[in-house]
Amino acid sequence: MSLDYRVLQCAAEWFAVLQSDNVSDSDRQAWRRWLSDPEHARAWQGVEQISGRFEPLARDPFGAKASSLMQRRQPSRRQALKALSVVFGGGVLALASGAMPWRSWTADQRTAVGEVRDWQLPEGSHLWLNTDSAVDVAFDDQRRRLSLYRGELLLQASDERRPLSLRTAAGRVMTKGAARFSVLQRDGLTQLSVFGGSVEARPANGHARMALQGQQLSFDDRRFEEERPAQMGRQAWVRGVLLADNMRLDDFITELNRYRQGYLGCDPRIAGLRVVGAYPLADTERVLDVLASTLSLRVNRRLAWWVTLEPAQAEA
Repeated sequence: MSLDYRVLQCAAEWFAVLQSDNVSDSDRQAWRRWLSDPEHARAWQGVEQISGRFEPLARDPFGAKASSLMQRRQPSRRQALKALSVVFGGGVLALASGAMPWRSWTADQRTAVGEVRDWQLPEGSHLWLNTDSAVDVAFDDQRRRLSLYRGELLLQASDERRPLSLRTAAGRVMTKGAARFSVLQRDGLTQLSVFGGSVEARPANGHARMALQGQQLSFDDRRFEEERPAQMGRQAWVRGVLLADNMRLDDFITELNRYRQGYLGCDPRIAGLRVVGAYPLADTERVLDVLASTLSLRVNRRLAWWVTLEPAQAEA
């Protein structure tokens, strides 16, 4: 979410207040005043969208009324999408933006949030699929084709005559020989990391570039970002491990959040702390407790699905 951290936290606090059994009329009036600010309304919408996966506001008449208040500020098309997003946890919003979620729902191979799986492909290649990911596999006599609709994969491509191509929302990557590489789709970009061999990357509306072993390329549908060294530790998720080598805490939390339901945030005051170690992805609660202990932080579990890391001595 591209919203101010403090505003988001305030929105989560209001959500907790309004869900309590002893919420008062004065609380509701204060919340309405707070919600009148457009930035506050956007933050509330973000919290509400996440809550729809766990505690649908339809169960709470006042919460449902809050949705109605917000929708009246939006054009009719967005009203319909907003209402549906509460039911489907935001999936319809992705549909409206052209992300074609129906393809990920019906993909050949899919993983849930927190799940990592692997498959041996018919011609000898090996495919790993990271958390909350979806891919189609289509091989014929001339070509080996994959389509990544969501998330991240790691592929150990076998060496044979048929080229292997992988389509993403931003373009395509292809290899004609043995190669080991990962592809991640996030924030409108396709990130290609090559750990062995060579892989060609081509934006949908741009020119191709070759990435060799040890290189990382990120691109949208038109252009490449600056080339970077591939992070070899990015492969560790296939073993159920999140590997941090002097990683910023906020970057670590962003990565860890991919393996959890709900919202996981980091207070900007501690964002620059450094994380080192190998952390088990199967138990993210334990990871948070370890971080709190080793970095002298506080885990604020404001709601079951809204958790933040904060300084041990929180400001009043």
